[in-house]
Amino acid sequence: MKTIGKLIVVAAGIFLAARLDAQPALKDVFKHDFLIGAALNPAQFCESNLSEVALIKQQFNTVTPENVLKWERVHPELGRYDFTLADRYVGFGETNKMFIIGHTLVWHQQTPGWVFQDEQGKSASREVLLARMREHILTVVGRYQGRIQGWDVVNEAVAEDGSLRKTPWLKIIGEDYLLKAYQFAHEADPQAELYYNDYGLENSQKRTGAIALIKHLQAQGVKISGVGLQGHYKLDANFPSTQEVDEAVADFTKLGVKVMITELDVDVLPSAHQSLSAEISTEHEAEARLNPFPKELPAAVQDQFAARYEELFGVFLKHRREIKRVTFWGVTDADSWLNNWPIAGRSSYPLLFDREGRPKPAFARILKLAHTTQPDPAAARRNKSVQAP
Repeated sequence: MKTIGKLIVVAAGIFLAARLDAQPALKDVFKHDFLIGAALNPAQFCESNLSEVALIKQQFNTVTPENVLKWERVHPELGRYDFTLADRYVGFGETNKMFIIGHTLVWHQQTPGWVFQDEQGKSASREVLLARMREHILTVVGRYQGRIQGWDVVNEAVAEDGSLRKTPWLKIIGEDYLLKAYQFAHEADPQAELYYNDYGLENSQKRTGAIALIKHLQAQGVKISGVGLQGHYKLDANFPSTQEVDEAVADFTKLGVKVMITELDVDVLPSAHQSLSAEISTEHEAEARLNPFPKELPAAVQDQFAARYEELFGVFLKHRREIKRVTFWGVTDADSWLNNWPIAGRSSYPLLFDREGRPKPAFARILKLAHTTQPDPAAARRNKSVQAP
């Protein structure tokens, strides 16, 4: 029986390889424009999900970890680190010669409560929290010095109205927690690229606040390499509009930084709330009307989905001199976070590959768009220079 099982696995692998060889790769089609990436989970970078591993190796040249470098995973308790999965992630990227992203160092979510507390469970002092931040950043970034090429140093520090989000970092340390985070990251790896990452920056009010933040940090000597627009977009072309995406890229480019689309997906499901927010603490009760496609996406919606991706990539290609990479938040629809947020159990379809790893019509649409757009030699030279060795 074991022999039969091995033969089945081998046959499946041969079939998968033949299928993948027959389709073009995003990383090749856009090689003159920007890097193409995906956020990975442990089943993928530990190579237990063979079909998705093959797809990742064929399609992408940069990777981001979904969760394994977040504070709660890598530093769950005071004095204890766990780099088991983080090491596997970095090793996967190195083996496959990919540009490796570290996500994320300072965030108000997925950070254990102890980080902000003293021994009595009360709020930690400014000095204690700064010391913990520095020790964490120097330990994590230092471990992967020269191996992880770019870090999301601060994640989602700006509120919807453009003010600084009232996180424990801000309340305990003060506004200079942002400056300190970048200083510590640079101290740990002077060669690494340092990014600011956030959602909803297409919204003019929030974008104004983020621009003010970046200018303030630059004035204090922080060398921010790039700004990440998360790109959690809706099927509705007004959430956000392509004009808003275009303006966001242009506005951040004026700051002298590169722009990255860092967590791209297109949500086809009805919104549980009227907001562009990607705030992960938001949850809602399940309703049938909010899960309209439990088994498959209707052809008409599939066509809308393809058109939405095409118009978004039209903006990205317009700004290919300024955009360094486009990273999808997931590989296939099966592993998208939107299947369970903000309502558990929904079937979502936000990515270019379906649950079986097959390319959707949107995949063909953006490839056709790339082929009808003249390549940019300057972008090609820039992207060649940032490829992992």
